[in-house]
Amino acid sequence: MPSPVVRFAPSPTGRIHLGNARTALLNYLTAARLHGRFVLRFDDTDLARSTEAFAQSIEEDLLWLGAVPDAIYRQSQRLALYEAAAQKLKDAGLLYPAYETQGELDRRRKLQQSRGLPPIYDRAALKLTDADRAKLAAEGRAPHWRFKLAHEVVRWDDLVRGESHIDCASLSDPVLVREDGSFLYTLPSVVDDLDMGITHVIRGEDHVTNTAVQIQISHALAGRAPLYAHHNLLVDATGAGLSKRTGALSISSLREAGVEALAVAALAVLTGSSDEVHPVASLGELAEQFDLAHISRNAAKFDPAELRSLTARTLHMLEYDAVADRLAAMGVAGPQAEAFWRAVRGNLETFADVAVWRAVVQDDIAPVIEDAAFCRAAAALLPPEPWDETTWSAWTQSVKTQTGAKGRALFHPLRLALTGRETGPELAKLLPLIGAARVRKRLGA
Repeated sequence: MPSPVVRFAPSPTGRIHLGNARTALLNYLTAARLHGRFVLRFDDTDLARSTEAFAQSIEEDLLWLGAVPDAIYRQSQRLALYEAAAQKLKDAGLLYPAYETQGELDRRRKLQQSRGLPPIYDRAALKLTDADRAKLAAEGRAPHWRFKLAHEVVRWDDLVRGESHIDCASLSDPVLVREDGSFLYTLPSVVDDLDMGITHVIRGEDHVTNTAVQIQISHALAGRAPLYAHHNLLVDATGAGLSKRTGALSISSLREAGVEALAVAALAVLTGSSDEVHPVASLGELAEQFDLAHISRNAAKFDPAELRSLTARTLHMLEYDAVADRLAAMGVAGPQAEAFWRAVRGNLETFADVAVWRAVVQDDIAPVIEDAAFCRAAAALLPPEPWDETTWSAWTQSVKTQTGAKGRALFHPLRLALTGRETGPELAKLLPLIGAARVRKRLGA
């Protein structure tokens, strides 16, 4: 596979969700693995529904995921290119005016269906004479413009689905330009793919039916077409798809809920493939494991609850360098920061839990004293600093010898007094971080 140029082309009419992230990440990882380019292209020609706020939120979501684009384009700023392409197709006799209203088209389709005929456009507009068109124009009718499909079988080697084909004789000539001169999705998408040198169009399988039309238009405009890969779509346990308009599982809401970006990436990319969903330490690691050929033809069913588990498992494996900046932002910095991370990461469910253990290590907390006399006796046996991870074992052995306490009776009251919690990280690792002064104070010495 040559170095790819790929694109993610959302419409900024809502917040992107986990399913959109799947498409974006499949494109980004393809580019990353093969040293290609990843383009973000906003399909914002629907001026009534597209907003700059949604565009900015999409950029922020991709940045959070780590899928940073090499270039960003807006279709609303490229209209001249689409107009030139439309004119080229008109000059070639491949884009023709049609004047039927939606009501007329609906009635015609119903009539065809009643006769057992496929409900495709009958190309009645091609039979209009110049006089007919002039008469319609005089009546105030503006045409929409249809692309004249070659009635042939279009074949392509889909990088996910394998050998694919569509018989274009079974399709209506698609409308590319509306009556008001605005463009539907198809023409700008094809023109941009050609102009930007997109080599691989990686998108959801709901676009398979568009492919033959786009290949024909691509060949008409440039004599070539990109490669295509149509991946399965994420669905929930009931088989229902995700909607950008409902905001369900939006990337922004997952971020606010404390889900890790790498957990989102692993779930979005590996679900519905031959690879088991597992935590990854970086997008680079995921890129090395990822392969379009591993994507299944079956539905990509996922469990939203798995994101919580995957977030915890991701945090448990991350090294300090990967989180140092985030720790510093939460007040954990300096020479003990790495030791702190190694001590607490295995007990985190979300990164926000860092604040709990930062307080245990750095702040004055309210200890829970289960046995005051025992705690005072333990305090008297504390060894002098400096402390390390062997201090806990040596200290508790002394406490055991002096008091006779063992097992839960030995360890439980010490954990409650030192952390105020029933469970938590290994105290052998926490004790040096808390320090002698706080330990003595919490034990009531």
